[in-house]
Amino acid sequence: MGPAIKDGVNGAGGGQAGGELFDSLRLELRRGCLVLAVLAQLRAEHYGYTLRKSLAEAGLEIEESTLYPLLRRLETQGLLTSEWREEERRNKRFYRLSAEGERILGLLLAEWNGINDSLGRIVQGEKVDKER
Repeated sequence: MGPAIKDGVNGAGGGQAGGELFDSLRLELRRGCLVLAVLAQLRAEHYGYTLRKSLAEAGLEIEESTLYPLLRRLETQGLLTSEWREEERRNKRFYRLSAEGERILGLLLAEWNGINDSLGRIVQGEKVDKER
């Protein structure tokens, strides 16, 4: 497992302006990855806390202020279903992929794999070019 990826600022990128640019680009990169990770994790039912915990254990930390609006948006888009239940004397909202969410996840994973393969070739080619 690689290093944990966290929401927020990590100060990488050197200099104040370089750090801000890196943080902005990093946030942009993370947005799509978070959607894919959340959809994949919700193949099994979770409520917010257990979803955050399972993502963090896999190395992808996400703030509540990012997760809950994302869950509401994905549910509004028809990719998730949710249900309120009482557990341990507390009402909790449980989320799971809908049938449409499963279909879209399959398409997104195929797209992700294609992009990842392409980036791997591009980055590998860049390393070879630098060695020349």
